[in-house]
Amino acid sequence: MCIAVPGKVVEIDGNEAMVEFEGVKRKIRIDFLDDVEIGDYVLNHVGQAIQVLPEEEAEERLKIFREYLDSYEEKAKQE
Repeated sequence: MCIAVPGKVVEIDGNEAMVEFEGVKRKIRIDFLDDVEIGDYVLNHVGQAIQVLPEEEAEERLKIFREYLDSYEEKAKQE
């Protein structure tokens, strides 16, 4: 299964950006996107930003992702 996770761009250095994912910062590539700015939300797939997201859509995807993780953890506890 492939998962792309939204994160918020906090720094940009050339074709790399520092992106915050739920409090964790990671450096990812932004080569495929034009006009990425600090404060934008991007969709990250294996270290590569593949799409700029509107903030509302990013928040909704993060909410769904959190729900998925919570259900996964709950299921793991039951096994």
